[in-house]
Amino acid sequence: MTRSVVTFLMFQGNAEQAARFYADVVPGAEITALELYGPDEGGIEGTVKHGEMTMCGHPLRFYDSPPVHDFTFTPSISLFVECSDDTELETLFAALSEGGAVFMPLGTYGFSTRFGWCADRFGVSWQLNLA
Repeated sequence: MTRSVVTFLMFQGNAEQAARFYADVVPGAEITALELYGPDEGGIEGTVKHGEMTMCGHPLRFYDSPPVHDFTFTPSISLFVECSDDTELETLFAALSEGGAVFMPLGTYGFSTRFGWCADRFGVSWQLNLA
C-alpha cells in the first residue's frame, strides 16, 4: 500500500540556494531537513544530499543530482499556489518570476479572476492563483 506522495525537485548544484529562496518568499514555507554531501560520498561536497521542506503543509523533497543530466525542470509540472489576496499574489509572482520567465502574466482569465504562471530563476514552474 502506498504510504505517501511527495513532490521531489532535482537540482544540479543549487538546491540549497533554491530551498532557502522559497523559504524566504513563500508564506508558510520552511526547510525541515538538510543534509549535505561530505567528502567521498558520491556527490559534490557541500551540495544537497537530501533536503525536505514544507510549503503550507505540502511536503517537498529536494537534492542536487550527482550525475549531470541533459534535462531540467519543465513547465508541464508546476507548483500551484492559492494566494489569499492581491498583495500576496503580486509579491509572490514578482519574487518568483524575477530572473526567470513569465508564461502567463498576472491577469484575468476565463478560469480565474486573477492568475499568473511563471518559472523561477532555478527553472521550477509556478502557477499562482487568487483564491
